[in-house]
Amino acid sequence: MIRAFRWLFPHPLLTLLLTAVWTLLQNDVSAGMVVFGFILGIIIPRFTVGWWPDRPTKIRVGRMMSYMVLVIWDILIANVQVAWIVLTRPNSKLRPAWVVVPLDLRQPEAITVLAGTITLTPGTVSTDLSSDGHSLLVHTLDTDDPDGVRDEIKQRYERRLKEIFV
Repeated sequence: MIRAFRWLFPHPLLTLLLTAVWTLLQNDVSAGMVVFGFILGIIIPRFTVGWWPDRPTKIRVGRMMSYMVLVIWDILIANVQVAWIVLTRPNSKLRPAWVVVPLDLRQPEAITVLAGTITLTPGTVSTDLSSDGHSLLVHTLDTDDPDGVRDEIKQRYERRLKEIFV
């Protein structure tokens, strides 16, 4: 029974996420949209299971939810900060920087979430992962302390992701 469940739902949380995202993208919470989203949520993970050989076996969902709240908050705050920088500071006064963030994370899914978080937050973009997967190159729009940006990424995001992806 469990084996059949795992075959049909190789990534149960991804199935639920895809269902929710489909419904939200359609902007129509109807039974038909939810059912179609659920069908997509079954089909997509089923056909992509071969590309997930070392998927995380345990994810702390509660910590992931609090991480998502933190990221949404940081996105809102960064939007205001970037808008303020753009409106009040001429381009010649900007202090962009490239920051190398050494990674303690080793799971590809966790690194992907970290890179996505950095890119989603206005003012920063993750641009490259080293060939050995041990560091991430990040561009920041305006900083006078690149080391502080690196430390904030490691402390605010990477530390939490290490707790989520066990």
